[in-house]
Amino acid sequence: MVKPNLDISEMFADREFQRNALHTRYLNEQLVRVLKTIGYDVGFQRGQGPYLFDRHGDKYLDLLSGFGVFAVGRNHPVIRDSLKSVLDSELPNLVQLDLSTLAGILAERLIAHVPYLDKVFFANSGTECVEAAIKFARGATGRTGIVYCDHAYHGLSYGSLSLTDDANFRGGFGPLLPDCSVIPFNDMAALEKALMSRQVAAFIVEPIQGKGVNIPSDDFLPGAAALCKRYGTLFIADEIQTGMGRTGRFLAVEHWNVEPDMVLLSKSLSGGHVPVGAVLTRKAIFDKIFDRMDRAVVHGSTFAKNDLAMAAGIATLEVLKSEKLIENAAACGERLKSALEAMIPRYELLKKVRGKGLMIGVEFGPPKSLALRASWNVLEAASKGLFCQLITIPLFKEHKILTQVAGHASHTIKLLPPLVINNEDCAWIESSFDSVIAASHRVPGAVWSLGKTLMDNAVRKSA
Repeated sequence: MVKPNLDISEMFADREFQRNALHTRYLNEQLVRVLKTIGYDVGFQRGQGPYLFDRHGDKYLDLLSGFGVFAVGRNHPVIRDSLKSVLDSELPNLVQLDLSTLAGILAERLIAHVPYLDKVFFANSGTECVEAAIKFARGATGRTGIVYCDHAYHGLSYGSLSLTDDANFRGGFGPLLPDCSVIPFNDMAALEKALMSRQVAAFIVEPIQGKGVNIPSDDFLPGAAALCKRYGTLFIADEIQTGMGRTGRFLAVEHWNVEPDMVLLSKSLSGGHVPVGAVLTRKAIFDKIFDRMDRAVVHGSTFAKNDLAMAAGIATLEVLKSEKLIENAAACGERLKSALEAMIPRYELLKKVRGKGLMIGVEFGPPKSLALRASWNVLEAASKGLFCQLITIPLFKEHKILTQVAGHASHTIKLLPPLVINNEDCAWIESSFDSVIAASHRVPGAVWSLGKTLMDNAVRKSA
């Protein structure tokens, strides 16, 4: 038998120049157009830690980290070695009518971090975790209602989309899951009003909202947990983006001393290499779902406990501990937040900086001076939130920093760097933001010329 030639690195190199053509023909043509329009089609070739390298060898600092999955950085050697070990060991993976030893070990180590919970259900992604949590909550309580917050993002499959407050994602896909109701984030009175019917199975909330990096008041999450207990509603913390050390604690809810009934983890759980998610829950909930032998598989996911994902999860927890990355997230986050806040008095377009650990939102808003206000208003009329692109695009093109706007029509830029960044990286971020924000205050100037180009594109798309 002839052995096939499957040198993936060689295949990547041979076909790299065709990536746009391949995606246009077989995948998402609109994404190709977006990247070309904003100048992001640089052809990344390699990733290492918090850095990316394009086809010319230029080095970029990644503050997007694959939507948060690369908390320990790209291609971490410990994670890679764990995956190689699984492949070299020829383990009996996914037998299904057997028990996974590695899944047991990872579950044990996760519960050690969240000792008030007892059981773990593994899934393939964050949205699968949300779907499982909806089923568990309804099955355990006998109720159907699910309450979520405005500006929430919980995923894009049907159940999780029903709890995602964004018309851009929901439009055209209805009807969605029934008995799902929305309340304002941080509104205790609205939550109590929703729970008083005693028909609500669960209240699901991101401790810090990813879309906008919105932080609750100090009494909201503790108060919400108390209300849920009073009305027999389960409290679900969606820690898919905030968990695993992102905010300077293992879980973001630890900042408010809250103990949810369910905690959802994903994204960075496997170091970014293998899709994985985990629902951590109380035994009383779990036992009401898997309550008899004939219901032992009443909910599951074929690839959820695969050995590669479990090994990567075990390795990621070890890296967080051995390299003190949670402590590093707290320290670097405090430095960046303080440095960016110090710029507010100097720049009238810069309004707020908020966040915890290495989840930071930099918010811009209408200026007071006439020239800037006129330019701002023209951009807003063309497309709400367009101004932030006048920051993110120069950050990328001129300073080699990759970041993102924190949601549709948002005036906030989100920083979500790998937890492995150092003081030199922080200085890179601080000086780059200072330079680009300063340029945005010069009218006319190159930044506002970019704004006109983006505005013209926005007008053409809406025509």
